[in-house]
Amino acid sequence: MHAFAVLSAEDRSIVDIELPTPEPTGAEVRLRVTHSGVCHSDVHLREGSWSLGRAGEMDLTAGQRYPLIMGHEAVGVVEAVGPDVQGVAVGDLRLVYPWIGCGACEECRAGRENLCATAPALGVAKPGGYADTILVPHERYLIDIDGLDPAWAATLACSGLTSYSAARQALPGDAAAPAVVIGVGGVGLGAVAALRALGHENVVAVDMNERNLEAARGLGARAGVLATTENLPGAVVAAAGGPASAVIDFVNSSATAPVGFAILRKGGRMIQVGLFGGELVVPTVLLPLKVVTIQGSYVGTLDELRELVVIARSGALPQQPTTTAPLSAAAVDESLERLRAGGVTGRIVLSA
Repeated sequence: MHAFAVLSAEDRSIVDIELPTPEPTGAEVRLRVTHSGVCHSDVHLREGSWSLGRAGEMDLTAGQRYPLIMGHEAVGVVEAVGPDVQGVAVGDLRLVYPWIGCGACEECRAGRENLCATAPALGVAKPGGYADTILVPHERYLIDIDGLDPAWAATLACSGLTSYSAARQALPGDAAAPAVVIGVGGVGLGAVAALRALGHENVVAVDMNERNLEAARGLGARAGVLATTENLPGAVVAAAGGPASAVIDFVNSSATAPVGFAILRKGGRMIQVGLFGGELVVPTVLLPLKVVTIQGSYVGTLDELRELVVIARSGALPQQPTTTAPLSAAAVDESLERLRAGGVTGRIVLSA
């Protein structure tokens, strides 16, 4: 099999390598990758760290296995199955749920494998979709996407799932209450689409890029506010018609997190999703006085991805812009560089 991998923590170039093609055993399934989405978290994995603000950097290379084959938004055609597989057959087209867990801990037993402390996630701890072949450890992680554009369906495994799960957690009880999405790049646009699909009417987008704001309006956002606007918190509250009942921050940096906190109404909820890094310093007395909730959200569960695919099939989920390129080492490298530089509207999907 061909894989497009990072060879070591010291050499971060993407190279085409040849590896033995895995043979599935038990309930394992091997797929020929047809589409692989490119996610900004792969930029961090490649660079080897996350910013922790004044606390320094989180080293992502410690314990990482190399070569690192990233790519956690994969769609493929089943090539071979283990002897215990019953629900899929050779030739089936399937979306891969990559956030697999250990299967034994409390979170895994509760169906929250994405929260497993030792999760062997595909594209992170185990070989992912930047390859012509991917081995999935159990057939239950494969989802039928019949009727969907497979390039768009690939993005549902991470960006779509991440935005959908965050939207479900943030969704105000009143459909007209202000919900603010900070950062409407590839993942944030998915949250705008998910909020609208879930019936929310008052979504306000915040971004540095007017093209992204225009895309958000096209997906149903009521208003868009440039992040460079003077007195940004005041401008967002004015655009929303009042303080936010919910804020979902897909940047989550030292610059955006204080804005999100400042615009929350009493009893509001702030969902921090982005991995750009930094820190948030808040006056502690405002936490009990405003009765706000600050929480993190990391991708989503297998059941949530199944729900999302059902919504997508119903036609209720608007499809965000998708740019395609060949599935190759050069395209992986170029796509990651484009994401690192910023300015990509929607998602990039590599196709075999």
